[in-house]
Amino acid sequence: MRVQAVFAHPRPDSYAAAVHRTAVAALRRAGHEVRETDLYAEDFDPRMTAAEHATFKEPVYDGSAVAELTARLQWSEGLVLTYPHWWFNMPAVMKGWFDRVWAPGVAYRHDPAGGSIQPLLTGLRKVTVLTSFGAPWWVVELAMRNPARRIVRLGLVWACAPQARFDYLAHYDMDRSTPRSRARHLERVDKRLGGF
Repeated sequence: MRVQAVFAHPRPDSYAAAVHRTAVAALRRAGHEVRETDLYAEDFDPRMTAAEHATFKEPVYDGSAVAELTARLQWSEGLVLTYPHWWFNMPAVMKGWFDRVWAPGVAYRHDPAGGSIQPLLTGLRKVTVLTSFGAPWWVVELAMRNPARRIVRLGLVWACAPQARFDYLAHYDMDRSTPRSRARHLERVDKRLGGF
């Protein structure tokens, strides 16, 4: 499978970077063709441009500023998204990647009659999110009901690639994590991505 591994963390020595490296190694061992996209290292600008916004609902969307990233998305049969949660949401650079790259004419088409959007990522077969939270599981899942997971799963993947399977693996309570908990999570990532 052609898999794009998208990474969003400013530090290459972070735990998120270790998760990303583990995932990429497992995918390659399993025989997948992997392309890595490091949003910070590539200096991706998450801000939508005026031209993008002006053409958002026009028949032809101006996505020329992110054409290379668009091509990578359209190439992908699988996506592995690795990022931490800050304030119960993805980093701005990842949100900007969705805003600018999952664009009209690429990820979906507006219904001219004003109905539901029409999905265009028909070749996308699987999306996996690898993430972490500073808060414990019960705060994220019970108190907050994990809004960011619902947004990615329902608002993005289901809307633009309803045929794609969705998987989500998180390390909770990072603020009190231990070398053992981090190592065990990397083992889970290796096993899960080995069967991608």
